[in-house]
Amino acid sequence: MRDQEITELFWERKEQAVTESNIRYGAYCRRISHNILANKEDVEECMNDTWYQAWNAIPPQRPLCLKAFFGKIIRNLSLNRWKWDRAGKRIRPEAMLVLDELGECVSGREQPEDVVLAEELKKEINRFLHGLSTREQGMFVQRYFYLESIKSIARYHGITENAVSVNLNRVRKQLKQYLSERGYHL
Repeated sequence: MRDQEITELFWERKEQAVTESNIRYGAYCRRISHNILANKEDVEECMNDTWYQAWNAIPPQRPLCLKAFFGKIIRNLSLNRWKWDRAGKRIRPEAMLVLDELGECVSGREQPEDVVLAEELKKEINRFLHGLSTREQGMFVQRYFYLESIKSIARYHGITENAVSVNLNRVRKQLKQYLSERGYHL
């Protein structure tokens, strides 16, 4: 089933939308989550939460690319779960609930200029990435969006782990210089 058809199922509030999404993008989403969590139970929890968030987001949203839409949701959920798991070792679980609620309140009060600056930074990073070769773009996204291991990236591109590390290091330095020249100081 195509993205447009799946989106229509969401808009019609048919539960088949979730089933079709899982058939088409389940393995993709699980891979993203597993790269972050490496725990089958946590991955499945994030998968369920992904479909739930998608159900609540469509409508009103009408994403053009469901793969990217679901990928972003599962990535954010998995990162939040990873942070929760790590923080829970230092802070009592009930305290974490309070902190999460406070965090949501604080994040809801972002200053308009912060939102604008974040959007501008995002656009600059995208401009930078479009100037890279296809291979460099791929490695950068695999490592820093999908959080894949150096070993996995090397295997995918058919190069050594050292070559991937060197390439990513070079791209990070180029990005830092690129952003610095545009007034961003990291």
